[in-house]
Amino acid sequence: MESIQTTKQRFGIIGNSIGLNRALEKAIQVAPTDISVLVTGESGVGKESVPKIIHSLSHRKHNKYIAVNCGAIPEGTIDSELFGHEKGAFTGATNTRQGYFEVADGGTIFLDEVGELPLTTQVRLLRVLENGEFIKVGSSKVQKTNVRIVAATNVNMFEAIKKERFREDLYYRLSTIEINLPPLRERKEDIHILFRKFASDFALKYKMPTVKLSDDAVSMLQNYRFNGNIRQLRNVAEQVSVLEKERNVSALTLNEYLPTGGSNLPAVINKTKSESDFSSEREILYKVLFDMKADLNDLKKLTMELMKNGGSKDIQKDNEGLIEKIYGSENESNDFDIKGQEANKLEVLSIPENASTEIISPDKYHFAEEIQEEETLSLHDKELELIKKSLERHSGKRKLAAEELGISERTLYRKIKQFDL
Repeated sequence: MESIQTTKQRFGIIGNSIGLNRALEKAIQVAPTDISVLVTGESGVGKESVPKIIHSLSHRKHNKYIAVNCGAIPEGTIDSELFGHEKGAFTGATNTRQGYFEVADGGTIFLDEVGELPLTTQVRLLRVLENGEFIKVGSSKVQKTNVRIVAATNVNMFEAIKKERFREDLYYRLSTIEINLPPLRERKEDIHILFRKFASDFALKYKMPTVKLSDDAVSMLQNYRFNGNIRQLRNVAEQVSVLEKERNVSALTLNEYLPTGGSNLPAVINKTKSESDFSSEREILYKVLFDMKADLNDLKKLTMELMKNGGSKDIQKDNEGLIEKIYGSENESNDFDIKGQEANKLEVLSIPENASTEIISPDKYHFAEEIQEEETLSLHDKELELIKKSLERHSGKRKLAAEELGISERTLYRKIKQFDL
């Protein structure tokens, strides 16, 4: 078995942190087998090096190695890219084409950004992992392939599974062995070594002396939170090498090349959403419009009852729920008392028996029927969408969803029945 140090020299890997050595040791041990491997880690940590190590140390090393960036291929063509297509399978398919799984038969396929795969493609990939079978787009013939799959992602897979963006069964088939590469901020002892390597390479490339960091600059570099990891460190080394005339770089000079947009402190993330947590200002505006529309319709209904019954007190009892919804209550319980202050509010709406019927004639307010013009804003569709999102956020709990939407639970239940949710 090849040693870790030999592997580092062979593939140009720099560093001696415990997390890095553990990841490389796993890769070397699993390489001679055909086990599927999932490489995880933040963007820029060098995940693409692990599948190359695995392929080079396996019995498939003399066959093809193909790296595929799943996030860079459009959803409509990714099935064709991976599994091939038959002539005439879709518009523009003028010839039969081999997919990567057919071309790499006997070799290794590296699926980078596998978390970005569409769900339909995930089903096809699961079949390849289970029995090595696939079907070209536009074909009915089952073909066999013998490939080893190494996948990589910077996505939180459990979060993606929870949000139904990634199949749980596929995750467990891909992650038979999971190799995690630590972020650069957890490899502080490697940061200065990497910077010196990059500075030396750029000095050779641009034919100039190598830049050197002072002690305080080294300390600043090691304590900086590199969100872009090794890729970001490489960019900083290149900028300093090209732009600085002075080859000895101090902390004050280096600080100009380190973005200050983020904090070095751990981020505190509130995982619980507030009651009015909508994803955009537009949704908030639609919610206000829904509330106004609901209140207006309720007022129209109550007013019509008053018009028909001449302000009868029986209306208060018959429309107790409607009055509670319009004027609110001290709490959300059903013991709303309309005999007190809220009843006084209703009396303002009462119409004297001797009032002229002409004043309240519906013919005088025929324009009120044109309230349906609001549908030009597609409020019906947006209302349906907001109700669905609210129910999803609260796992189907109608009481919490109703509180978030600003409506009663009874009204929400009626809308669920209306929209057949």
